[in-house]
Amino acid sequence: MNDSPLTGFDVQALADSLYGLREACRSQATAEFSLPQNLATAMQAQQTLAAKEGVPGNAWKVAMSPDKHAVVAPLHPYVETSRDAELPYLPGMKFEVEIAVRLGRSLPIKSDLYSREEIYDAVSEAYLGAELLSSAIKEGGTLSFPLFVADRIGNRGYVLGPAVPKTLIDTVGEAELIVTQGGNPIYKGPAKHPVGDVLAWLVAYANDSARPKNSLEAGAIITTGALSGAMLLPGSGKVEVLLSKAYALNVVLMA
Repeated sequence: MNDSPLTGFDVQALADSLYGLREACRSQATAEFSLPQNLATAMQAQQTLAAKEGVPGNAWKVAMSPDKHAVVAPLHPYVETSRDAELPYLPGMKFEVEIAVRLGRSLPIKSDLYSREEIYDAVSEAYLGAELLSSAIKEGGTLSFPLFVADRIGNRGYVLGPAVPKTLIDTVGEAELIVTQGGNPIYKGPAKHPVGDVLAWLVAYANDSARPKNSLEAGAIITTGALSGAMLLPGSGKVEVLLSKAYALNVVLMA
């Protein structure tokens, strides 16, 4: 038994359940889980799950809870490539195109708030990236967001693609995004972040005084949210991404 000291919740049991479902490529209903009562307990379960999965490195996704609390989860499996990558495909998997950033300097917790300008200045490089999503929870995060956080916010892989101009962080909403699979269009339209600002959720997380003290260290990769919504993939095969007619990334999903 590995209870949370705050709630008596069995963190290990939840992590074991999520791990087993992920390994079997299965999902189950929210009602079948013992639910974490809050985000702190959910993060404990997420960390335990990540340890069981052997998640290495320092690459993270940042998101926002329904009650506007910034959360993170590790990206795994994680691939860095200038053009092409291979990752496993799962039935029902979704695909997101994102902008990721690398921190050139650490962002320690401080007493006052970081400005957006400070966060932007801390970014050393920006990249075109793609996230794969598949949850062990049938309803995803719609019924219990803390449970979804424990499930690594649905992450099932990430590709860090080519570098893009850092200025694209501020101008990406003006860029055209085209995503195709097998020559068939999946998405064609503006690259649009859910809240209109690629850095918004990272700024919010940096200003969370309850985050781990060693989070957001220099060298960390942070992916910042979908520019295309979560696109349901018809199956395995090559997915081709073209941003602003200049930056390309191919992800081959292996059945």
